[in-house]
Amino acid sequence: MEQIAKLFPNVMTETQDENGNNKRAIDFDLLKQSLSSVLVDNVDERYRLDWPGKKAALLKANTPITKTLRPCRDDSVNFDSTENVYIEGDNFEVLKILQESYLGKIKMIYIDPPYNTGKDFIYKDNFAAKKADYEEELGTTDEEDNKLFRNTDTNGRFHSDWLSMMYERLVVARDLLKEDGVIFISIDDNEVHNLRKICDDVFGEENFVAEIIWQSKSGGGHDEKCIVKESEYIVCFSKTKNITKFGRRIIENPNYKLSDQDEPIRGKYLTNKLDRMMRGEHYSDALNYSILSPDNTEIWPGNTGKKTGDWNWRWSRTKVDWGIKNNFIVIKKGNNNNWAVYSKQYEKMDHHGKVVERNYPYRNVVLSSEYNTTQGGNELQKIFMANIFDYAKPSKFVGHILKMSGVMDDDIIIDLFSGSATTSHAVMQLNAEDKGTRKFIMVQLPEATDEKSEAYKAGYKNIAEIGKERIRRAGTNIVEDNQNKIGIDKLDIGFRVYKTDSSNMEEVYYHPEQLSQDNLFSLASNIKEERTPDDLLTQVILNLGLELNLPIEQKKMHGNSVFIVQTNALVACFDDNINIQIIDEIAQLQPFRVVFKDGGFSESKDRINLEERFKRLSHETLITVI
Repeated sequence: MEQIAKLFPNVMTETQDENGNNKRAIDFDLLKQSLSSVLVDNVDERYRLDWPGKKAALLKANTPITKTLRPCRDDSVNFDSTENVYIEGDNFEVLKILQESYLGKIKMIYIDPPYNTGKDFIYKDNFAAKKADYEEELGTTDEEDNKLFRNTDTNGRFHSDWLSMMYERLVVARDLLKEDGVIFISIDDNEVHNLRKICDDVFGEENFVAEIIWQSKSGGGHDEKCIVKESEYIVCFSKTKNITKFGRRIIENPNYKLSDQDEPIRGKYLTNKLDRMMRGEHYSDALNYSILSPDNTEIWPGNTGKKTGDWNWRWSRTKVDWGIKNNFIVIKKGNNNNWAVYSKQYEKMDHHGKVVERNYPYRNVVLSSEYNTTQGGNELQKIFMANIFDYAKPSKFVGHILKMSGVMDDDIIIDLFSGSATTSHAVMQLNAEDKGTRKFIMVQLPEATDEKSEAYKAGYKNIAEIGKERIRRAGTNIVEDNQNKIGIDKLDIGFRVYKTDSSNMEEVYYHPEQLSQDNLFSLASNIKEERTPDDLLTQVILNLGLELNLPIEQKKMHGNSVFIVQTNALVACFDDNINIQIIDEIAQLQPFRVVFKDGGFSESKDRINLEERFKRLSHETLITVI
């Protein structure tokens, strides 16, 4: 049962035994659904959160898709070398596309989804036929005729639609998390109660970490008829809470003011009196002894001038001798001109001589005096010189969440509703502060901006355009602001842009049984005509389960373009005149895997001899022909 709970926490439920006592149990019907590619009926009632469409959402989460990503070099910055990624498209489709390449590799997921305030949010819906009585149609469709809907409070499935939208994404997102990975989800009080329940379902309630309260604004609200709402929430879950190491906050303590010769190593210090009153069973005679002052007079605990039965030193005689020898004890006269003994508490070293970092766990309350929505608006105003995005969170607040999550060097952070790309800004800023190498993946649906908005007037026709430009400008600003900092030239402020699209392959590539004799000779290639070598390389990377941030090098070999991914992890050539000379030169690179296009060989003999040449020159290379 524990192994099933670890793999499928959403199938754990409660039921009653023969005596009517509640016990932990497995929902086998839901387990069947998690393992099935068809809809499984279930009529039993159990303790759990249910809504119309939940099983359909789970089915959707478990259904494979054939979509892919197509690179857009023109929109990118430092495409071949950067390790950051920006993806335009529906985030559910993106999650499914990334599922194999990033399985168990993401340290932190941040989601700032639509809050379901009763105004609206836009999402794709492929269950339209089942919801016809409730839908408010926008009148637009995407490239595959999926209807786009606004979820408003006039919708009879108002909560259910939002829950389905979130549930299917969270189910897939969990697979991407590392075992010690964490997810932070921003939300307000419209759906926070439901969000907690579906996260309990997906991640397991034992992996709940905290519900963070953010006082996002203060003041105003005089016209409010009920109670002024100043807060939002950030719900945090871990994939495996008992192994997750969260960040700790370093807070400068102004009480550390004193200095001595050990400051370079130990830092500044404060003093604490070494004696204390200890009565009754707390008193220890072993801790009641005299210490010699600089003028050789005896100092007793309590400054009584003699031994009394209700005072102790906090340290043993041996520890005091060690403290005097190693400068952890100071003996000086007080205001009454009597000698007193103090221990030194250093900022960077404990009383055992061990170097320490005095830090504290983050708290679940964040005040507006630290971070507020006004700062987010001002930040974008400064970057764009215009008010182009409403309700943006300040990058320093997202940076606070990043630090709280414990993300370290080389960790990957993904934001599934990236909006104005605040998270990418925060990641780059944090890397600039501590010379980190964290990487980001931003995902944003290219939702059109209102034609009356400042963003549209400034030339940004959709939200994705705002996000990409924000990364470009923020990256440049961060480098300029830190130009005198050593190593700032190595800061990765680039990003690769990808856009979701249908597969690069013709349908017959996936379903050859559908090929009829009539169209047998009309298909010269499995690959769609308009697709480029860059498109093919991206799909190959994804199909092989490789990450999108691997370094890519392009070389010319005998007039052909050859892609070399991460030195020799993958070498690919999709040109149309591949001959034996190119095959031999690629084989000499000793790649782990090589990929060619089936119709790209100059002559049939070159295709026939492909395996033989690699067997002779690089026998361990795996060969793929598409």
